[in-house]
Amino acid sequence: MMKFKILIIDDDHLVCISLKKLLMKLDYDVEICMDGKDAFDTVERYEPDIILLDIYLTTHNGLELLKQFQKKFFHIPVIMITGYSDVKIAVTAIKSGAFDFLLKPIDVDQLQMVLKKALENLTLKAEVQKLSQIILQDELPKEFFGKSNKILRLLSSVEKLAKSSDTTVLIEGESGTGKEIFARFIHQSSPRKSGPFIQINCSAIPKELAESELFGHEKGAFTGALQKTKLGKFELANGGTILLDEIGELSLDLQVKLLRVLQERKFYRLGGEKEISIDVRVLAATNKNLEEEVKKGNFREDLYYRLNVAKVYVPPLRERKEDIPILVLRFLNEFASKFNKQIRGIDKSALDILVSYQWKGNIRELRNVMERAALLIEDDELKEHHLNFLIDSSAPKEIEGDDFVLKIPFKGVKIDLVLRALIQQTLKITKGNQVKAAKILGLSRSKLRYRMEQLGIEVTKNIK
Repeated sequence: MMKFKILIIDDDHLVCISLKKLLMKLDYDVEICMDGKDAFDTVERYEPDIILLDIYLTTHNGLELLKQFQKKFFHIPVIMITGYSDVKIAVTAIKSGAFDFLLKPIDVDQLQMVLKKALENLTLKAEVQKLSQIILQDELPKEFFGKSNKILRLLSSVEKLAKSSDTTVLIEGESGTGKEIFARFIHQSSPRKSGPFIQINCSAIPKELAESELFGHEKGAFTGALQKTKLGKFELANGGTILLDEIGELSLDLQVKLLRVLQERKFYRLGGEKEISIDVRVLAATNKNLEEEVKKGNFREDLYYRLNVAKVYVPPLRERKEDIPILVLRFLNEFASKFNKQIRGIDKSALDILVSYQWKGNIRELRNVMERAALLIEDDELKEHHLNFLIDSSAPKEIEGDDFVLKIPFKGVKIDLVLRALIQQTLKITKGNQVKAAKILGLSRSKLRYRMEQLGIEVTKNIK
C-alpha cells in the first residue's frame, strides 16, 4: 500500500526537521521545501496528497501562495501553520480555501486529527470523481442506484424478475423512493427493452377521463371526443411495458375493466365495437398498503392478487443512507449542467448534513434540495453553508449576549471544563443534533466535531 505524501513548506529549519521526523513515524512520505520560490516546482514534481504551509516565509507570503495553489492545485488540501498571534490571519486563510490551520508549537494529537480529516476529504473526492464517471455513462450500471445492502438485494431480485417478459410486478414503497426508476430498470433489463415503456399516473387523471387514457376512445364516445380515434396507454405500450403508477387511486369501476385486460389481454376502446388484443407487460406501483385497502373495500381483492404475482419493496432513503452520496452527486451533476456551473465535489461537512437528514420526502425531496443548493453554490464545491436552509426551523434561537451569564468560581476553572460543559448543555438542548448545536454555538459542524473529539465528548444522538 502506497504511503500518503505530505509536503512541508516552511523556512524554519528546526520546524521542518521536527515535523518530518514526526510524520515519518506516523508512516507518511514527507518532502521539505524551505523556499517559497521553489514551492510550485516542488508541488509539481512531488505531487503531494497534503500540503503544510507556513503563513510567514522569508521570500513569500503564505496566503498569496495559498491563493495560487487554489488556482492550479485546487484538489490538494492545504493546512496552514501559524503562531498564536496569527489566529485572525488563519481564519482569513480558511476563507481563502485552506483546509484547516495548526498553531505553533504544533500539538501532535491535533496534527493527527487534522491530517485524518484531510485524508477523509481526499477519499471522498476520489469517490466523487469515480461516481462522476459512472454517471456520464449512457447505460447506467447498478452502482447508479446505490451500494447499500437493501438496494443490492432489491436489484438482485429485480434482475431476476426482469428476465421474464410477462410476469406482472407490484412495486411498493413510500412516495418519492424512486419506484418509477426501478420499473424502468425492469423494462430495460427485460426481453422487451426494445419496445416502448409507457407510464400513467392513476392519481393524476380525472376519473371521467381515466378509461379513455388507459384504453382510448372512438370519435363521439363522449362530449369532447372530436378526433376519429385516440389510442390509449395500453395500445401505445403494445410490445413493451406499461407502468400503472399509484394504482391504489384507481376507481373501483375501472379496476373491474383493468382486471379483464390483465386476464385476457383484450379490451374495447371507449365507444368502440372492435376488440383489441395487446402484448404488454404490466408493472404497478403504489405508496399504499393494498392489503389494507382490500380490507377497507377500496381495492378489489381479485385485482390485488392478479397484480401481486411478484412484489418488490423500495426502501425509504432513511433506511439506506449509504446511497445518499451517490444520489447527491447524480443530482448535482444534473443541475450543474442545467445551470451551467462547474461543481467538482462535495465538502465532507456538507455530506454529513445530507446523510444525517431524515428525508421524509425521500429521493424526490433530496433532488429538490440539490436543485436549490446548486443555485446557491458560488464556487466549485457544495459546502456546509449552502445547506443552512435544511436546518429545522424549530431549532432554538441563538442566545443574545445580554441574556447569557457565566459564573466563574472564586478559585477559578479550567477553560476546557467550561467548553466541555457548554457543548454538552447545547447538545442536550438539541437532543444530540450536532448541526443545530453547531449553529447555536456559531461553529461549523466540523469545528464542533473537532472540539468534541478534543474534549472527549461522545458523539450521541440522545443526550439526557
